[in-house]
This record gives sequence, structure tokens and C-alpha cells, in this order.
Amino acid sequence: MAQLTEEKQRARAVWAAGDYSSIVYKVAEMGTHTVERVGIAEGERVLDIGCGSGNNATIPAAQTGAAVTGLDLTPELLEAARANAAEAGVEIEWIEGDAEQLPFDDESFDVVISTIGIMFAPDHRRAAREAARVLRPGGRLGIASWTPDGSVGRFFVTTAKHMPPPPEGFQPPPLWGTEDHVRGLFEGTGVELRFEDAAVSFKFESAEEATDFYENRFGPVVMAKKALEPDGKWEALREELLEQFKEEIAAAGPDGYPGEYLLTLGTKEG
Repeated sequence: MAQLTEEKQRARAVWAAGDYSSIVYKVAEMGTHTVERVGIAEGERVLDIGCGSGNNATIPAAQTGAAVTGLDLTPELLEAARANAAEAGVEIEWIEGDAEQLPFDDESFDVVISTIGIMFAPDHRRAAREAARVLRPGGRLGIASWTPDGSVGRFFVTTAKHMPPPPEGFQPPPLWGTEDHVRGLFEGTGVELRFEDAAVSFKFESAEEATDFYENRFGPVVMAKKALEPDGKWEALREELLEQFKEEIAAAGPDGYPGEYLLTLGTKEG
């Protein structure tokens, strides 16, 4: 893999922090939903971009009998993915790699999927074009991404307000949760798109439990705390997250509050 930019080295450190596997278990239905809607079949060649710890979509894809490759930028997540796959009893090829420079030949896969993975690549258009490049003619695409206006999108906005400004040209990851943006990304790639709105359910006993969970397990928040605490700025962010969770939980009731996402489905011409 080519030498990583400073921005991607930071991203790798962020996702290595915390306990991503436990986070994914909260949203595992997103992965199974993506696998079901894209219609993965036994024997198909499948690539999961930004596979994380594997327990979102990669393992469910392999359980169909498909030949699955999981790619992620973060070695620590791939280590967890190997353990999760072994526990699930499935064989998966794990590759450390960059969504913007996929280490595969053109038209290598029957299906390309990504659940809250490719959306975090800094250059959205380049990542989209790479996903289209490795997809064979007639192949299928399935990408699940948080929406900007949903609870997770608001969560990211809240966190970002307390952090240093992003680099010039930064594209917020939840833009992948808007149809117009995704259409623009894949324009000219030969991939015909359609979209579905969906949501997972986040269940916590209290706002305090939710705040503690993310503070100690979710890499971006773990790293935000590490950066802000020395200057006494962490408590302001924590209090704002706590208030947001209070509102979400109070409005949703016993079934949990929704985590809204956009499912992008596509078929490549040919």
C-alpha cells in the first residue's frame, strides 16, 4: 500500500481507538439489510470497502456462500475482523488498503458493498470511481451511509463543533447519505443508481448510558476526549452529547431512537 497522507494516518488512529466491534453490534442490522437488498448469492465475488471489524456486512455476506474480500485502512480493525470471522466460522480474505486506491484489477468483483465505510474516505468522488472501476459489467453495488439530518448526522455535527476546523475542501462523510451528492459521485461511471431510506434502532436505558458508551468505545469520541480534556474543553462536548441523547431517547420511547441511513443500490452497465 502507498504511503499514507497525514490525514489518513489520523483517520487510522481514530478508528483504531475505542472498541469498534461493540459499536457495530448496535447497528448490525444495517449490514444484513445491505446484503439482503443487494442480493448476494453463493459463489459471487464480493468486496466490502471499509469493512471495519467485519461484523457489520462482511461476515453476513460470507454466510451466503459468496467469496468475500474485506478491505480496510486500519490494521487493528482487520485484526478484530479476523477474530470475528473465525468465531462465525467463515473464510474471508482481509486486505489492508485504501478506498481511494483499491489494490484490485478492473472488473474484479460481482458485488461491491460498503456499510458506513466508504463514506469516511476523504475524496468522495475518487472513492466512488474506484468502487465502480472494480465492479464487473452487470455487477451490483450496495452502500449504506448515515444521513446528515438523522440522529447520527447530528451527532457528528455536535462533535465537530468542539474540534479544530477540518482541512480546506473537507467533505462531511454524511453527504454520502444524500441522493443528489451520490448521483454526482457516480456520474459517468456507468453505474445506474436507485435509493432507499432506512433506519436502525439505537436502544439505551438512559442518556447517561449512551454518552458513556460512545465516550469509551467510539473512536472519534475517544480521540475527541483525548484532544479536549487537557484544556478543560471535554466536559462542554460531553454535556452537549448528553443533552442530544436525552432528546433522542425521550422522543423515541421504548423501541429506541432511529439512526437514519440512505441505502444506495446500483447496477453497472454492460
